[in-house]
Amino acid sequence: MTIENSSSIDAPVGGERQPTVLQVLPALVTGGVERGTVDVAAALAQAGWRSIVASTGGPMVRELIRAGAEHIELPLASKNPLVIRKNTERLIHLIEDKGVDLVHARSRAPAWSAYGAAQRTNAHFVTTFHGTYNLGWFGLKQKYNAVMTKGERVIAISEFIAEHTRRVYGLEPERIRVIHRGVDLAKFDPTRVSQERIIQLANRWRLPDGYPVIMLPGRLTRWKGQAVLIEALAELGRHDIRCLLVGSDQGRASYRQELVDLVKKRDLTDVVHIVDECNDMPAAYMLTDVVVSASTDPEAFGRVVIEAQAMGRPVIATDHGAPREIVAHGRTGWLAAPGDASALAQAVGRFLALTEAERGTIADLGQRFVRANFTKEAMCARTLAVYREVLSGEAPVARQEELIPLEMT
Repeated sequence: MTIENSSSIDAPVGGERQPTVLQVLPALVTGGVERGTVDVAAALAQAGWRSIVASTGGPMVRELIRAGAEHIELPLASKNPLVIRKNTERLIHLIEDKGVDLVHARSRAPAWSAYGAAQRTNAHFVTTFHGTYNLGWFGLKQKYNAVMTKGERVIAISEFIAEHTRRVYGLEPERIRVIHRGVDLAKFDPTRVSQERIIQLANRWRLPDGYPVIMLPGRLTRWKGQAVLIEALAELGRHDIRCLLVGSDQGRASYRQELVDLVKKRDLTDVVHIVDECNDMPAAYMLTDVVVSASTDPEAFGRVVIEAQAMGRPVIATDHGAPREIVAHGRTGWLAAPGDASALAQAVGRFLALTEAERGTIADLGQRFVRANFTKEAMCARTLAVYREVLSGEAPVARQEELIPLEMT
């Protein structure tokens, strides 16, 4: 079944009291899980539902409240079994006090508390499977992870994750609903980024004019593949380009130093710049000519890939995980073998050889693909449709969710 892109969310039908939905997650810090939580919370409030989020708090709480949702501070980030058990009691009181109809768990530790609380209060229970999660030695963590399969409906953020839940956890297809993440096109719109913002960022990063810019956004952690890109650039052997590794090391100082040492070893100090997190990613994309996602482990989704395409930027991603779904190979970007510096070098070289007209075609196709399939509005509308399905008591039926192909955009 093809899900249509929706720019609005209808109010719930039936009954005098609008449903109350409680989303639970560890904290409201910057990240894909948190972004999706706030977006859905805002959509619920807009639709007239009562929208509550419970977490340990964080910088996104203000945005949540401005959107018309409520925030309840609970120690849901803890993985301590005693705290998890205590959180079950806290959530039972919260569900009963607020008249919660449905609990949506987005992370494992709070999901265990929420699952127990939902069972004891007869509240409906939904989960979102955001990643593959480490199985540990001999799959010892698999039982801990399996709480994310306990929802009456389990939202998978990509077909790749949906297949993972079926294969590893034996999840029944009829309970799975694939809802890809969505990008905020009001924010990631190239026409809304001023030249002043781009210039300010270029000056801060000391980028000279006239050089093609390659950017790899993502926290500095080994599996994000920064080292693979450095090796690819060394193999490419060009010094008339610039590369930005944009992301915080989040305390991984030793890995950052490894990258610095590798850049020096490969004689790329004039090419590769390691910069911290950027608070104006739309301007960063506009400053960039091609965006790379070189993850050596499969991405559950790959938010930077759709953000880049929304901004009209070609993408190079690794050929595994969700990027296979969100990159039209050879049309909106390229897929390269994971961990293969030579393949990545070839893809970068292919991009550098493009004409301006070819780049313009790629930009147009990428924007059309994102607008048809990966908007914030579509993500929220599909999530609320899952809530309605569960609240109605409808029996689960397997559904095949298909993206709208480029030819139909």
